[in-house]
Amino acid sequence: MEREYRLAKREDFNKVYRAGKSVANHQFVLYYYKRSGQENFRLGISASKKIGNAVVRNRMRRMIKEIVRLNNNKIVGGYDYIVIVRKPAVTLSYQELEKSVKHVFRKASLNKTASMI
Repeated sequence: MEREYRLAKREDFNKVYRAGKSVANHQFVLYYYKRSGQENFRLGISASKKIGNAVVRNRMRRMIKEIVRLNNNKIVGGYDYIVIVRKPAVTLSYQELEKSVKHVFRKASLNKTASMI
C-alpha cells in the first residue's frame, strides 16, 4: 500500500479512536474519522494477539490491505479508517473476507457507488 494511504502514527490512531465513529460486523470493526482538506483516505489495521500468532496477524493485515488496494477507487476519500480484525475473520477464505470488508464499509455508508461495496 502506498505511503499516502497509510495511517501509521499513534496520535493518528488515537484521534480516530477518540473522535471517530464506528461500525461493526462479526469479523471486523471499522472506525472512521473525517479529515478536512484531504482527497485520499488513510488506512490502519489492528490485529491483536487474541486472533493468533504473528504469522496469522500479518496474513490478515496483508489480505485486508490487498482488498482495500483493489477497491480503493470505490472507497470515499478524505477519511482516516482503522479496521480491527476479530477472531472469526481468521477462518474465512479470501472471497469471504472481501465480502465482509465490503459489508462493513457499506454499513458505514462509505462507498462511492451503490453497487460497489
